[in-house]
Parts: sequence; structure tokens; C-alpha cells
Amino acid sequence: MEFAFDDIEGLNGAASEEFGDWGNAIEVTQDMINGFAELTGDHQWIHVDIERANAGPFGGPIAHGFLTLSLLPKLNPGGIKITGIKNAVNYGSDGFRFLAPVPAGSMVHARSRLVGAEAKKKGTLITTEVAVHVEGNEVPSLLYKMLVLYQG
Repeated sequence: MEFAFDDIEGLNGAASEEFGDWGNAIEVTQDMINGFAELTGDHQWIHVDIERANAGPFGGPIAHGFLTLSLLPKLNPGGIKITGIKNAVNYGSDGFRFLAPVPAGSMVHARSRLVGAEAKKKGTLITTEVAVHVEGNEVPSLLYKMLVLYQG
């Protein structure tokens, strides 16, 4: 579906409790996890100490929650197409939860749903909920309510 960024009524009409199609799947490798640990300084053993993590609560190393969150642009969950914009600004989050681990070496993919649209002085604020899952897992690893301000 395609909507003009300022079509508040049309956008809200497309809001749904149902998630759309899956986006691209990517592998979360131990190298990615190690690189994220270097970048952020988060070297907690459940992420980077393979031997200790293998004996730990998850049976192996897991990705950082914020690594999973940072993969959203690459996962590119489909959804509606917004037209007529000159700029899109990350407006923040209406909340997120890490519900299940992402083991090193697993494939993750995401899907999204439009929650709603609201007219703002400087554009249209669109709320989208994104669910990131390890392939084959029913429970999402991440649920994220994303806020983006679209400007024309």
C-alpha cells in the first residue's frame, strides 16, 4: 500500500493489529557480536566468552539486545510506502521489549505493522511496531514501537 505522508485518514485506515510480510533475513554472527562489543564496550560474557556462554543459561553466546535493535534498517521489514516526503526524522520510541535471545549464528527477520498516524506542526508522526524473530521462533526476540516524523 502507498500513502502520501500527510494523508492522516488514509494512514490511520491502514493501521492494523496484524503484522505484514517478513523482510530480509540476515545471520547474526559471532563476529558481529564481537564487533558490537568492541564498538559499545559491552563485553559481558554471555555475548563474547564462548566457552563460558556455552555452559550458561542460553547454551551459547547471544547477541546484545541493542545489536538486534540496530539491525532494523538492514532487516528492512516491509510495510506501507510513504510518498511525498522530503525528510524522515527518527522521533524516538514508544517502547521496546527484548523477549527472547538471539543466539550467535541464528538467522533473524522482521515484520511490521502500522499503529497510527498523527498530524504534528512539523509533519506527520507515524508509529510502527516492528517484531524481530529468530527464524522459526514464534516468540519475537524484539518488539519495538518506532516513531518517525515525515516531513514534506
